[in-house]
Amino acid sequence: MIYDEIISREKQKARLLRKTAWWKNKCSRGICYYCEKSLPPNELTMDHIIPVSKGGQSLKNNIVTSCKECNNKKNHQMTYEWEDYMNSLKLDK
Repeated sequence: MIYDEIISREKQKARLLRKTAWWKNKCSRGICYYCEKSLPPNELTMDHIIPVSKGGQSLKNNIVTSCKECNNKKNHQMTYEWEDYMNSLKLDK
């Protein structure tokens, strides 16, 4: 039960961060943290580098802008867990 409460609290903190000037500024840059593609700000999503499900928190230093494709592929993985995918993106450039 306490795990669910922690997840719920972190999701609420993320929802509040989405409304801040800090987040709007990050989105206005229009860059996916992972694949570095340029996108319109409304096509970027919020991603936790260390997923909440793995103990990550909704803090500014753990949240990045991500395109929907990268966010969906990363899912609940730690960055090092999907390193092969990220390396393939760099090879495509």
